[in-house]
Amino acid sequence: MSERRLLVIAYFYPPLAGGGVHRVLSFTRHLPAHGWRCTVVCAGERDYWVTDPTLAAAIPPGTEVLRVPGGSALAAWLRLRRGRGGERSGRTFSRLRRASDWWLLPDSYAGWARRARGVAARRLARGDVHAVLSSSPPDSVHLAALGLARGPRIPWIADFREPWMGLYFREPPTPWHRARQAALGRAVLEGCDLALTASLAHAEHAGERSGARPARVVHLPNGFEAAPADPAARGDEPATQADAAPADAPPDGRFRIVFTGTLSLMPDTEVFLEALHQLLARRPEARRRVRAVLAGPFDTGYRDRAEALGLTGIVDFAGPLPHPESRRLQRQADLLALWKPRDFPTMVPGKLYEYLDAGRPLVALLEPGEEAAALVRRAGGAIVAPGDREALAAEIERRYAAWREGRATGGQRPGWLAEYERARLAGRLAGLLDECVAARSASAAS
Repeated sequence: MSERRLLVIAYFYPPLAGGGVHRVLSFTRHLPAHGWRCTVVCAGERDYWVTDPTLAAAIPPGTEVLRVPGGSALAAWLRLRRGRGGERSGRTFSRLRRASDWWLLPDSYAGWARRARGVAARRLARGDVHAVLSSSPPDSVHLAALGLARGPRIPWIADFREPWMGLYFREPPTPWHRARQAALGRAVLEGCDLALTASLAHAEHAGERSGARPARVVHLPNGFEAAPADPAARGDEPATQADAAPADAPPDGRFRIVFTGTLSLMPDTEVFLEALHQLLARRPEARRRVRAVLAGPFDTGYRDRAEALGLTGIVDFAGPLPHPESRRLQRQADLLALWKPRDFPTMVPGKLYEYLDAGRPLVALLEPGEEAAALVRRAGGAIVAPGDREALAAEIERRYAAWREGRATGGQRPGWLAEYERARLAGRLAGLLDECVAARSASAAS
């Protein structure tokens, strides 16, 4: 089979960082092995509040990257106003986002999407592109792709890392805004040849809130890049006494709790801080031994709350770290902690797969019926309901007490996790792309 080219439209691409980067990066990393070269239309190198230059090293040399600088008005304002990179005021960001909901549809990236559409159209006109893929959030990227692939042989795949934000996770300010968001979401779902979703729950209910009837929806998980750790330290055998401490952890006699990822508009961050404060009140000696590292961009109000609770020197807001460093922290943890924005039942964070790959004990603040919670339970992790400070404090205390006594508290890399490796998922995507191209070709020939 001759080599084909995929035109990808995605705002987030290295050196931009954050959870939205890794899915598309993995597509471009692994699709060439299956006969698909990639051209990426993305934002400028400084058009987000957090970056990670190390991620750029993972872009394959043959990838064509077309940057559309400028970002969104909201992102540009935040970049000018912020202090140290990777910190921002959650209160200010929330106010600005609510204001943008009135006048920017479907989101504050609409202006960028219009410019990206022009760049994508010019690239498509060269005639060597076989398929188009747009990946959201932001949902504006799908509007950049809408209509680009009207030719009889060019299929369009709409990739949803999350459902349509303006209908599922943001409250439209008026009925008119809601109707408009529904119309835009419906146009995308009914206009694409294939909709991909990062969660099974989304795949099963795609189009419900917009009234869309998509032609085809396929669940393609986020997955993970396998960490380059010692196989003996992250094998599939049950945990033993030696597993009570991570194999690559420095011997400093500290019980390490680790969270990696973005900490923005997440009330369970404060629940974690309060639970830790409660534990230390019950076990004063733990102040010398327990340390929590919250690694990733964050809203500064959470650091203020930690200081108010007397957790200075115990909780470290490390800010954005190079991705390899975040993975190293995961593997060193005595307890990995997971939480996410509330009322996001379809969200299965990419970091959850990374946590499972690290093979360390895990506690997650999740609704018990969510898809992410099912994965945690399947791997032997503990589930605590969001907002339940007492239960979280008790779970942390249980893990800490076992650590103090030299007992293993669980944590191993599940054997079934291999099916979520991104190289394997990219092979599935390549097969879907081939099917879409063949279907379009057959339709044009008939």
